[in-house]
Amino acid sequence: MRTALVIGTGLIGTSAALALVQRGVTVHLADHDPEQARTAAALGAGTDDPPQGPVDLAVVAAPPAHVAAVLADAMRRGLARGYLDVASVKGGPHRELTALGLDLSSYIGTHPMSGRERSGPLAATGDLFEGRPWVLTPTRDTDTEVLNLALELVSHCRAVPVVMDADAHDRAVALVSHMPHLVSSMVAARLENAEESAVRLCGQGIRDVTRIAASDPRMWIDILSANPGPVADLLTDVASDLEETVRALRALQSADDAKRVEGTLGITDMLTRGNAGQVRVPGKHGTAPRTYETVVVLIDDQPGQLARIFADADRAGVNIEDVRIEHATGQQAGLVQLMVEPKAAPVLGTALRERGWALRQ
Repeated sequence: MRTALVIGTGLIGTSAALALVQRGVTVHLADHDPEQARTAAALGAGTDDPPQGPVDLAVVAAPPAHVAAVLADAMRRGLARGYLDVASVKGGPHRELTALGLDLSSYIGTHPMSGRERSGPLAATGDLFEGRPWVLTPTRDTDTEVLNLALELVSHCRAVPVVMDADAHDRAVALVSHMPHLVSSMVAARLENAEESAVRLCGQGIRDVTRIAASDPRMWIDILSANPGPVADLLTDVASDLEETVRALRALQSADDAKRVEGTLGITDMLTRGNAGQVRVPGKHGTAPRTYETVVVLIDDQPGQLARIFADADRAGVNIEDVRIEHATGQQAGLVQLMVEPKAAPVLGTALRERGWALRQ
């Protein structure tokens, strides 16, 4: 691939453009908002000048509701040898394009499984997709050359290609992305009118649960409008679990011993099922989940503290597998949780204490 046209210069489109430019591809940028395309160009994602002829690959990064129309226009104008979209739903756009009677041999639906809470070109990074799954949904009509172009894009973005059926993809993302986002928003909504004294007690748990609720509602309206059925089916199941959990909690309030036992069993079953589901979440780099030991370090909220910890871990020859930060309420301090291989935990703990760090059990 030598040339590409990215149509839609939001977070995903601009991030893909940045990755392509870094690999030496000449990238042209287009957007319904010319100012946004100019911003992406100023960030080094390519040029907002139109291509002089057909490019090798057109990447459509429009909202799901507009993907089919944008693709149809690009294909009718012959803007590229191959076309793909990066929308978060796949079945609907393909059916719309089929209904328009277009030759879809030059098209493949794709979806990079990566994003951020922020949107727009200013949030874009060239490494956004690194190590992340990038779903490809070819059909029997997809030309081999177009599939290869899509695979080349995925490679340039350092993502991991995953081939799926379009409708299977939509059911999958409803489960792992769309439904969790709504549940996160529902939990976060409980905080809107909560007492300030309660909100001040928020810790890492509530931050983890509500993090994705910070995303742009307009973007999520587009996503959910394109995949409402599978999401509604999953929320029906969640609602059933909620009803059972409420009944179990009410039983725990009872003065009747038998009802309290029943309530305990109900809550235990829900928590156990949650454990069983959580361990299926892939671990680092998409591999099977692994168990790490956590070394907890108390730090002051000052510049350079994290850099010092990582440098001291490096001197001790310990690789930090993951890290979390919990800020102390009302204090300029926090706890850094360093996840390491079990055999490395005592080595790291000893090294950090020797260098003056305060550790917590």
